[in-house]
Amino acid sequence: MNKIRVLIVDDQKLFVSSLTIVLRGHGKENIEVVGSAYDGAEAQELVARTNPDVVLMDVRMPRMDGVKATRLIRERFPAVKIVILTTFDDDDYVFQALQNGAVGYILKNIESEELITAIKAVHNGQFLVSDAVGRKLINHVDLREVQRAVSPEWESEVRALLAAFPVLTTREAEVLHLIARNWDNAEISERLFIAGQTVKNYTSRIYAKLGVSDRLHVIQKVAKVMGGAP
Repeated sequence: MNKIRVLIVDDQKLFVSSLTIVLRGHGKENIEVVGSAYDGAEAQELVARTNPDVVLMDVRMPRMDGVKATRLIRERFPAVKIVILTTFDDDDYVFQALQNGAVGYILKNIESEELITAIKAVHNGQFLVSDAVGRKLINHVDLREVQRAVSPEWESEVRALLAAFPVLTTREAEVLHLIARNWDNAEISERLFIAGQTVKNYTSRIYAKLGVSDRLHVIQKVAKVMGGAP
């Protein structure tokens, strides 16, 4: 049986070294560590070079975070299974990472044997989240909805907004996309799986970055730049 090829992505070098030792110690479990990266940008390069089956991805890293790296890797290499392995169970990270194509979200306090089992499970097509993360998802959305990939049309429209307004983050562009379609905060909250207050915070940042003061002017600015609402 071919070994499961695993790439580790984390900016904490001691953690990477320790995890590599743990996984390599389970060679009999058909797991092979093919490399390690210390930020999301390096992860993309290594995925192209090493062709891993599973990527264990941290969230907060320099140059490019794990959430954005997940989206970019999945766009280029859709067969790669990405598992978020982090200390953060923040709602925003959870939902955006899963929307970006991650097939698992696991906290670093997991036991080594559980991690081995998780790697095998996602490689076999399962979707896994830690208990604490699962409770968040159950409170907000049907897991089947989270597992569904964002439509190509959605991704295309969000990328167009990012190109038109490069000061925005990906999440801000997603919120802007829905604002421009005249969605209210409650609808945006439900669509993006984030709290209502978080939507308000994003909206305020979007107003500041685009130099507008209300929704009407946001919609008008998007229409002017994009040649119509996205």
